Amino acid sequence: MTTTLDAVRRFAACSPQRVAVRSSRTLCYGELLERATTIASELEARDIEVVALAADNSATWIAVDLAAQISRTVVVPLPPYFSDEQIAHAVADSGADALLVAARLHARSGFGVGAAAPFPGVDSELVWRRLRASPRVTMPENTAKISYTSGTTGRPKGVCLTQAGMDAVAASLRGAVAEIDVTKHLCVLPLATLLENVAGVYAPLMNGAEIVVPSAAETGLVGATRFDALALLDSLARYRPQSIILVPQLLAELVTAIERGAPQPTTLEFIAVGGGRVSRALLDRADRVGLPVYEGYGLTECASVVTLNTPAARRVGSVGKPLPHATLTLDSRGQIHVAGPAVGGYVGSAEGAEPLATGDLGYLDAEGFLHVSGRSKNVFITSYGRNVSPEWVEAELCEQTPIRQAAVFGEARPWNVAVVVPAADATQQTIEAAIAETNRRLPDYARVSDWLIANEPFSAENAELTPNGRIRRAAISVRYRRQIDELYDQTLDLTG
Repeated sequence: MTTTLDAVRRFAACSPQRVAVRSSRTLCYGELLERATTIASELEARDIEVVALAADNSATWIAVDLAAQISRTVVVPLPPYFSDEQIAHAVADSGADALLVAARLHARSGFGVGAAAPFPGVDSELVWRRLRASPRVTMPENTAKISYTSGTTGRPKGVCLTQAGMDAVAASLRGAVAEIDVTKHLCVLPLATLLENVAGVYAPLMNGAEIVVPSAAETGLVGATRFDALALLDSLARYRPQSIILVPQLLAELVTAIERGAPQPTTLEFIAVGGGRVSRALLDRADRVGLPVYEGYGLTECASVVTLNTPAARRVGSVGKPLPHATLTLDSRGQIHVAGPAVGGYVGSAEGAEPLATGDLGYLDAEGFLHVSGRSKNVFITSYGRNVSPEWVEAELCEQTPIRQAAVFGEARPWNVAVVVPAADATQQTIEAAIAETNRRLPDYARVSDWLIANEPFSAENAELTPNGRIRRAAISVRYRRQIDELYDQTLDLTG
């Protein structure tokens, strides 16, 4: 199998002037390989084994990623939407011995790089510092990247991925869309998002394509919960890519903008959407405005994409057929299990279990398309593709004196809401202050944007608590469904 690095070396040799990455600086394949080789030498000279990387989308981000492959340095991408606490946890948990941070982000307290120095070979775009020496953490053999997801708790697990596994996924994706022959891809999601890293960087590089990596501001993505669809449409008109990757909420806002009269992109041939459940209604709307949307399914533990709809095999309402690198089975409960070369383990373990029990429920139809029907646990996925454990947010809320109990909801929604049981002496003002204080400690995708007061405390008597005191989410959701829907509708009316 051709690896990403092999492909870059091949194109650098035969077509060195072909554009590889276009951002604030443009790098041809020859320049990209030269830059990556220089950075690799600097990593080796400093004996850096595990490096945490925090930077905006850029050619330098991609060059550092390739440099790590050359020097066999483990990379820990730090997503821009992580809280300071999550950043600190990822850095410590991974055993990173160095930190690379975009120069303009160096003042952020969570990075702790106030006394950092420019990193050689990147034209002062990144600063770095050596981290305090600590024992090497246990991780599976040949780990190349440790990916921390948006997190089901405040301290998400680090998924250990091999380069061979990620390359296997990229090669499958390249083959799946071969008939389109993508020559230009626009990165919309952060490169620290594994989906964009593998499908939006590795797969195009294998194809000798051009990767356009504007800043997040230029493509309209701000944090994990704000998006300007018109900015993305401007970028699409300016760069004229054939492919992009979106999460459901970004697709919904793009479709809405076009329905309201925004100019339709004319060069797109493949819009991959994943990271959360996509409604059939949204897919139908996308079809009506002429957007070529193909839904897929994947997990970080499987190096991203596992199944994908393609031009040659598309079934709306499914998440597509398994890609060649993945083998799917379903147990007696309908839980999806995945096996294959891309299945990784976790920080702190010597190897990962295979096949992987995904925690997702579904079925394969007669033609082999996978349909995902729900999650076996309480974790919900927002329409921006962020994983949220409601127990985590509820625990944070209930640490505040004015809040006695709370139930948080946000599945397939752009933001989260809470049903709150107040303390006896709480007022509207003290509850608002308590939620604001909680939000201050949470990353933006986990914050509570609106709330309502419960009619009565949750209890076993009203079937809203189990006998041992756990929340019965389904019962609370049914009881307050109308009020919850009204919270979303009112906010949408005000913003739309």
